Amino acid sequence: MVFRKLPGVSASGMGLRLSQKFVFLLFLSGLVTLCFGALFFLPDSVRLKRIFLSKTETQPVTVGSGSENDARELLKRAKEPELPRGMTSARVETSTRLKNLSRKPTVSREATEERLAAAGKALEDFTLPRSRTESASAKATSFARGAAPSEPFSYDAFKACLLKPPLGRDSGRPTDPETNARREKVKEMMKFSWDNYKRYAWGKNELRPLTRNGHIGNMFGGLRGASIIDSLDTLYIMGLMDEYKDAKEWVETSLDLNSNGEASLFEVNIRYVGGLLAAYYLTGEEMYKSKVMELGEKLLPAFNTPTGIPRGVINLGSSGTSWSWGWASAGSSILAEFGTLHLEFVHLSELSRNPIYKEKVMNIRKLLTKIEKPHGLYPNFLSPVSGNWVQHHVSIGGLGDSFYEYLIKSYLMSDKTDEGAKKMYYGALEAIEANLVQKSPGGLTYMAEWRGGILDHKMGHLACFSGGMIGIGADDGAPEKRQHFLDLAAEITHTCHESYTRSATKLGPEAFRFDGGGEATATRLSDRYYILRPEVIESYMYMWRLTHDPKYREWGWEAVEALERHCRVESGFSGIRDVYSMTASHDNMQQSFFLSETLKYLYLLFSDDDLLPLEDWVFNTEAHPLPIIHKNCQRDEATQGKTASE
Repeated sequence: MVFRKLPGVSASGMGLRLSQKFVFLLFLSGLVTLCFGALFFLPDSVRLKRIFLSKTETQPVTVGSGSENDARELLKRAKEPELPRGMTSARVETSTRLKNLSRKPTVSREATEERLAAAGKALEDFTLPRSRTESASAKATSFARGAAPSEPFSYDAFKACLLKPPLGRDSGRPTDPETNARREKVKEMMKFSWDNYKRYAWGKNELRPLTRNGHIGNMFGGLRGASIIDSLDTLYIMGLMDEYKDAKEWVETSLDLNSNGEASLFEVNIRYVGGLLAAYYLTGEEMYKSKVMELGEKLLPAFNTPTGIPRGVINLGSSGTSWSWGWASAGSSILAEFGTLHLEFVHLSELSRNPIYKEKVMNIRKLLTKIEKPHGLYPNFLSPVSGNWVQHHVSIGGLGDSFYEYLIKSYLMSDKTDEGAKKMYYGALEAIEANLVQKSPGGLTYMAEWRGGILDHKMGHLACFSGGMIGIGADDGAPEKRQHFLDLAAEITHTCHESYTRSATKLGPEAFRFDGGGEATATRLSDRYYILRPEVIESYMYMWRLTHDPKYREWGWEAVEALERHCRVESGFSGIRDVYSMTASHDNMQQSFFLSETLKYLYLLFSDDDLLPLEDWVFNTEAHPLPIIHKNCQRDEATQGKTASE
């Protein structure tokens, strides 16, 4: 009776509680199953990994680091419609050039330890996926010339934008018989150098002409064929077509970009990227385009630093780890290395329609604009971590040279629209004139080096490019200073010529001084060598085109005769150890830049100005021609579809 008064509490009430518990347990078990399913069966997620990694395993990310921010951007772009892969084109060993650095410094124990530490970071390097479906070159967006996001680069449209045919009316053949004979001699020197490289060192990076074998070296990270890549455009413009076809076939069938070695970012960029880019722009061969875009993508992880300033050495393999040269002060990056990327990277973006390459180099410029510069000068060492200068050593030669070259050439390559580059260049030149340009007692103008306010009255062979650099920029500064810049360019070129004429061989030393009573001569034994460098001849070529003063061609011919007499051996060309000795002691190395730069600049010096005209082309620091990106290059209907070659 009593229980009947509470019918819903005893029997039926207990049944309801059991149903609720069953539903709750069913929901909980489903949730656990879903979580474990996500962990084991969903696609791999770096963000999940980061959740389970301890704080000590994760890497700090700062603005401009090129890491997490870039990852988000790349992942966002991955959702956009993919375009066809873009088009392709692309020095520290026995004393060299950091416009050519000194061809590869030994990596110290500290650098090795840094590299090993960097290897532990590889798991976190998720910003640059390596698969083809996630490749940077495939995630293309709109870029120059107002191109629509889906519009790929058009080689025909590029040719239509050129003001003149690249090879001129008659391949630049001069009408003067003597000049033409000299040009033909330079062409013969190129064929002789190439034939011996092919015979004794094919596929290696450089020829050792005395021992008749190949040299690989370790600054290209396992890449091979540096002399081939460096020679492509030289062979092409000289009309050595059989030799060019052999070079092209090697690139197509044997150039392996899947190396896993430690490469100089700078050297790979100026030689391989620059060489492939130039070959593409000159020929339109799509193979060069695809090769250079693949290689360019492999260089991007070098920028994964707190500041976005790239480190000097990069592993070209899947890890993409990078580190600084062991000999560089406090793990710093070098001005001439991270400052000599702009031309090539802008063209990588131009071809792929992906702005990431241009963004990387523009970030470098933004940092350099922001930080304080002593007396307006740019020191040679910068920390990629803090973004501060490490030493106050300033040089227009090795360690600094091509940074300045790329400022004025970036402005010219942009069809004079890059006002940032222009402002930086003329600001730097003003500071150089105020602090470094000196006049010797004998009346020679030279570029001294600056060490924290103390002048070192030495000028390197590498600094001799500056005559040509100041010359090509003379028209774009203040109008009233045009003649001043041309005069300064001529004076520096004259000084560099004097360094040649004052040696027994009529070839210039690696460095020459203006102290101790000597002028334009090497006073130290360690500075007396010549390794087939191009910088003096480079300035001759530019000054000829700017002034047409016949002395520059005469000076160039003097260099040809000296090269033939002292550097030509039975199986190629070799550098010499002492330019002041008539008894030749050769270094047994035919540098790849001899084929790319020295012989090319000589050939151009003895050619008409319409061969690679300066209205359409700039030369990277390895003398690879890259086209000016002309503004307003759209043609009207009457000219649409016509090309400069027509």
